[in-house]
Amino acid sequence: MVYLNGNFIAKKQASISVMDRGFLFGDGVYEVIPTYQGKLFRLDAHLKRLQNSLDAIKISNPYSNSEWQKILNQLLGYSQSENQSLYLQITRGADTQRKHSFDTLIPTVYIESNPLITKTKHTLEKGVSVITQADIRWSRCDIKATSLLANVLYAQNAKENQVEEIILHRDNIVTEGATSNVFMIKAGILFTHPASKNILSGVTRDLVLESALACKLSANESAFTVDALLNADEVWISSSTREIMPVTQIDDQAVNHGKVGNYWECVYHHYQQLKND
Repeated sequence: MVYLNGNFIAKKQASISVMDRGFLFGDGVYEVIPTYQGKLFRLDAHLKRLQNSLDAIKISNPYSNSEWQKILNQLLGYSQSENQSLYLQITRGADTQRKHSFDTLIPTVYIESNPLITKTKHTLEKGVSVITQADIRWSRCDIKATSLLANVLYAQNAKENQVEEIILHRDNIVTEGATSNVFMIKAGILFTHPASKNILSGVTRDLVLESALACKLSANESAFTVDALLNADEVWISSSTREIMPVTQIDDQAVNHGKVGNYWECVYHHYQQLKND
């Protein structure tokens, strides 16, 4: 069951106009919200980021926060799994002809829910491998836009290289992962790229910083180089569906001798507590 423009219908029956600007131009935004034990996780933070993205591309939000919450909870009611990943997409809507400029249209709203299956701690303790590549995306990565061709190519590259993620860099400065935020620890200090137009500052990113402080770990939101990343004591990636993953290999080079660090374990446990609050 999915939600499309005011109706809950079977996914196979859902359809949009060929003139929808999301289909023609990728003219829209999206958000991903996890749910645990049937409860929406950090909904206000996700809806705030959704609003920021809508404002950035001049689409009016079709619903209030309370209306969003009601729709999302109703959609969750159709699933038997307590842990879900909700995907929300809002496009500018369908026009009468294909043109680059736009008028005021009725937004297209689509939501689907899928089971959220997170990796166990035992599996995460094995670490994941990543590779680095140049960041070729546009200069407004802070907008959670549906036009994700570069990210799609990165994801396919990761799949073909049998790694978890691609870590991106501009002028040798690490920005983020293709579908995640990136953290490194050096000498007891946690570093991550500062929130800017070059990264999508994730809700999970903020929770990692919150968990790091709870673990008495100093946090420094400042840029760092690829060389610094390769010489880090610990490296993590985070996203709503990955939560916090420890990286033990970058470009065939071991991180922390290929072992997961102690700081990750503390932050991981604190994050799990936040999920249950």
